Amino acid sequence: MTPVDASSAPGGAPVLYRGATGVSTCFGTFGELLQGRLPEPDADFLVTLPVARWTMAEFQCVPGPGGVEVRPPHKGKARRMAEMVLAEAGARAGGVLTLDSSLPEGKGMASSSADLVATARAVANAVGPDLPPERLEYLLRRIEPTDGVLYPGVVAFDHRRVRLRARLGSLPTMTIVGVDEGGTVDTVAFNRLAKPFTAADRRAYAALLERLSGAVARRDLAEVGAVATRSAEMNQRLWPKRMLPDALRICSEVGALGLVAAHSGTMLGVLLDTADPAYVTKVAATVRACSLLGPDVSLFRTLSFD
Repeated sequence: MTPVDASSAPGGAPVLYRGATGVSTCFGTFGELLQGRLPEPDADFLVTLPVARWTMAEFQCVPGPGGVEVRPPHKGKARRMAEMVLAEAGARAGGVLTLDSSLPEGKGMASSSADLVATARAVANAVGPDLPPERLEYLLRRIEPTDGVLYPGVVAFDHRRVRLRARLGSLPTMTIVGVDEGGTVDTVAFNRLAKPFTAADRRAYAALLERLSGAVARRDLAEVGAVATRSAEMNQRLWPKRMLPDALRICSEVGALGLVAAHSGTMLGVLLDTADPAYVTKVAATVRACSLLGPDVSLFRTLSFD
């Protein structure tokens, strides 16, 4: 980056940058391994499942008060994030923010969260403010409930209050055969829904989180799949998936690890172990079976951070 002018005035005057460009990426998720509410007050949480699909953000500074132009133009939340990071840096500049994403919108794959995280880091790379995770959480909190994609690996995250609960670790790579029920879901609207969780439900979610934490630490994919399946089943009261019974049947028939749901989205996924000796046969059988449920079937690969 190239500062054009800087003032030593008390309090620090804005700095103007010429030709500074920053680039960053952020991965998405396939729904959540687990999502629910814990016994303590307002303790909504989710556990991430990072996948090899990304948003890439490029920010090019333009000196002066011209504001931020975002491409594509409907990414208004990303524009707001860029403006906040510029304000944090004291940069007297606008710029052009370009987003390119392989994450579908409104499906429960953290597309909006990935846009915001990639944007914040790209602008910070251009104009230079330190942006540690805690500061990024603060900025995200000002915009919307956010997934935990700012942290690598599998994490437990309070998405409504936008703060890390725990880093659980990393898992071996899995394949997800995903089927989309269609339509889109507004995550902000979803998070305003009343949660019909009883005290018993909250205790059950706490037990599932403890199981999942141990399973990730042991790299026990069968247990990870079992917890994800139970979470998908429990979510039926809140955001039901019409394909869930058929997807569960497919899991049983092919010997999958389990079922993962986009709890606030439209996707269901069959989890398969890439190290399984019958992996290729199972993938083919799962794709065939899921294709009978709906036309929109895709393969995803989870990310390992070892």
